[in-house]
Amino acid sequence: MPSPSTTPHPRVAMIEAAVRLLATHGYQATSFSSVLETSGAPRGSIYHHFPDGKDQLIAAAVEVAGGRAIALLDSLEGEEPAAVTVAFLQMWRALLVATDMRAGCSVLAVTVAAPTSGLLETAGAVFTAWRSRLAELFRAGGAEATDAGAFAALLIAASEGAVAIARAERSIRSFDTVAEDLRRRAVGLRA
Repeated sequence: MPSPSTTPHPRVAMIEAAVRLLATHGYQATSFSSVLETSGAPRGSIYHHFPDGKDQLIAAAVEVAGGRAIALLDSLEGEEPAAVTVAFLQMWRALLVATDMRAGCSVLAVTVAAPTSGLLETAGAVFTAWRSRLAELFRAGGAEATDAGAFAALLIAASEGAVAIARAERSIRSFDTVAEDLRRRAVGLRA
């Protein structure tokens, strides 16, 4: 049993469990029961920490997952567009490989199955933040503003699709093909 200093707060543990469950099983399968089972949090924690129900928990999980990608992007300040592109794609590739193609994007999982406009807005805000941050990094790396914004949108859309295909095919091959094409395109942003 973990020591109290290493045991995450029940709210944090539930959010982390929701992020993992969304990435592997989708919105519908991310129930309070599955979150409790995965996190080990006490049953009474659910409505104490998420009094507004499942949507409140899922929104928190989407924000955490989105924040992780932003943290990665922030660490790439000053890099050329190709390096930013490779790092963004490597984040997804590492997730796919580590989970034997079982996990994808928690944000996309909510986007395709969210029953409420509030959750769609939360997911949309995450995608917008990713696109904005990528475009900033591309501009700082020498890309024209229009090209930077367009390529940021392309990178997100293509990587999300490549992750979905890799999961469906249970193979990294298509993902790697898309990633290499995006890397080559990113090199051209600095022409």
